[in-house]
Amino acid sequence: MKVTRTLSARALRYPSALPDWTLHEWETLIRQARRAGLLARLAWLAQQSGGWERIPPQPRAHLEAAQTIGQSQTMAVQRELFFLRQALDPLGVPIILLKGAAYLAAQLPPAHGRLFSDIDLLVPESAIGEVETALMLRGWASGHHDPHDQRYYRKWMHEIPPLRHIKRMSVVDVHHAILPLTARIKTPSRPLIEASIPLPDDPLFCVLSPPDMVLHSATHLFHEGELSHGLRDLSDLDALLRHFGQHAGFWDALVERAHLLNLTRPLYYALRYCRQVFDTPIPALPEEIRPVFPRLMDALFERALAPEHASCNDSFTPFARGLLYIRGHWLRMPPWLLIRHLFHKAFISPKDKAA
Repeated sequence: MKVTRTLSARALRYPSALPDWTLHEWETLIRQARRAGLLARLAWLAQQSGGWERIPPQPRAHLEAAQTIGQSQTMAVQRELFFLRQALDPLGVPIILLKGAAYLAAQLPPAHGRLFSDIDLLVPESAIGEVETALMLRGWASGHHDPHDQRYYRKWMHEIPPLRHIKRMSVVDVHHAILPLTARIKTPSRPLIEASIPLPDDPLFCVLSPPDMVLHSATHLFHEGELSHGLRDLSDLDALLRHFGQHAGFWDALVERAHLLNLTRPLYYALRYCRQVFDTPIPALPEEIRPVFPRLMDALFERALAPEHASCNDSFTPFARGLLYIRGHWLRMPPWLLIRHLFHKAFISPKDKAA
């Protein structure tokens, strides 16, 4: 099933109509939205649309529970930012918040009803060692002890192994780039860091500039191949584009930065599917960033962006998801390295764990 035909996409696009939905529609919507990480966002949209009191009590109970979870996670992220500030402030290096933490700290629209799994940071590659040491001294530790995993992250990827706090169990991902070092697309980190914007009330933390924030979100969604929360991430992009699109010169700067950072392909897909799914007000798509076979990719993304729920699937959906997963790995690293990595994870790592 195409994502535009799912109840989740319809609810996100027309939240004011939610009070008129049947209980049968609500039952399916709640299952879809929960799988996509969108239930708290739907609750926020329903409240903003003015029809909250007319929603039947049964689905409203689910939305209220999702709101409670979302508020709890928001407070947890704010608490972790406080501890990160204590750990990293003495270093004197730029610390750039990414994705959900950036939306929350900068008070941007995608933060409303956003659920969080970890906190992502971008730092200069030269500062990775001291940032990791500072975090470990404050209780964060890596759970990846396999030498292959350590080499995989430190030699080939754009981040060190995730760090989990030994008491609070919070997870921090420290990046030095937004794409793996082995990726086919080469995106320099220096322009991202140089254009980052300090938070007005928190000089330690920065966020990416508006064009770069959109490009990073688009790259994370359309390059990595992991689409379990694809509709949520596309909803983030829709909110960012609606917000930043009101700023003078934003659209020209967005295309210009996409060329500079070699991210024109993810940008094209982000603009294309935001327009198709949410009717995002976007100017004409620049022809120079148009891929060769957009209709072929439509057949894949229009299915894979839907929530991972049986009500969203057709006979082609598993194939579309599988093909995009393979595509993500193909874009991530060259074939010889991919085969080596997958062989180790499939046959060697299980033996090491068993021993």
